[in-house]
Amino acid sequence: MKYYIIAGEASGDLHGSNLIKELKKLDPGAVIRCWGGDKMQQAGGELVKHYRDLAFMGFTEVLMNLRTIFKNLKFCKQDILEFKPDTLVLIDYPGFNLRIAKWAKEQGLKVIFYISPQVWAWKENRVKMMKRCIDKMLVILPFEKDYFKNKWNWEVEYVGHPLVEVIEKEKQSESGASGRPIVALLPGSRKQEILKKLPIMLQITPSFEGIHFIVAKAPAIELSFYSELLKSYPNVSVTDRTYGILKTAKAALVTSGTATLETALFAVPEVVCYKGSAISYQIAKRVIRVKYISLVNLIMDKLVVKELIQDELTPLNLTRELNEILFDPERRKQIGMDYATLKQLLAQGGNASANAARSITRFLNEEV
Repeated sequence: MKYYIIAGEASGDLHGSNLIKELKKLDPGAVIRCWGGDKMQQAGGELVKHYRDLAFMGFTEVLMNLRTIFKNLKFCKQDILEFKPDTLVLIDYPGFNLRIAKWAKEQGLKVIFYISPQVWAWKENRVKMMKRCIDKMLVILPFEKDYFKNKWNWEVEYVGHPLVEVIEKEKQSESGASGRPIVALLPGSRKQEILKKLPIMLQITPSFEGIHFIVAKAPAIELSFYSELLKSYPNVSVTDRTYGILKTAKAALVTSGTATLETALFAVPEVVCYKGSAISYQIAKRVIRVKYISLVNLIMDKLVVKELIQDELTPLNLTRELNEILFDPERRKQIGMDYATLKQLLAQGGNASANAARSITRFLNEEV
């Protein structure tokens, strides 16, 4: 079979690479062409475009780069037609992938979506179009199956969360010895968001003597970008091994997104940090309908980890919250118990990558 897979972010590259590995086990003759990153390429996909060329965040940033986005869409459609895949597998990245899904359906292509857009949070009206254009939807959050069935009469398949197996495997590998206590700083994967959050995180580091702060470097961003920001902070270093520091960290300051879930699955107490441009934030506040911004709190449906959003993300508030998760035994114990429940919920589906690959190949074989 010929598969065309599109992922537009670092997390999509990770999950896409594991999906490719599982697809190749089930379909040894698989030919896979992809948009993604180094991991998908290493797993055996023929990389067409790297996600670092696709990463635009926030409403204003997207508007400023519309010409590039439309150029990428045009190129993608042409490349798909020339490749003639048996199926198109779209991984998250909804702003781009839903446009491709709609177009692909019109071309008569089989469309599979892995990792649903978070329509339960905002832009819920997209579900009608998704039902028409997506032949198979594979979801990774436990509540999504009931959401689509009960509210939209759409049978989707829950395959489990792919991060569970990724992090369990990582935990089994050796971790480096740690001297001073470590606090991990995860300010995001795009330059725009890092510039908003990392300077605030760095401001509090001199207040914590004896603590080693380590910034997790985003894969697609050069080291010199961080070096410039860190030159006044001798107690802060950078690593490209995010999971390596999460294995040994005592606490973490984490931007909203997948990283909040990764941190929780490593059982590291965290403070969730979000700050966007004023315009983007005001728009988001009016259209997003969920109670929380972190996946940890959304899945658990309660405030497990503190969220400091926009104007609340100040050095004073961050210092207070970090002190609490570092040095309050009761707080750390409660977070640990909640994390254990979270992991149990996400692990119910089993190995997500293998489940997704089985579902995809079964669907394609039935359609032949």
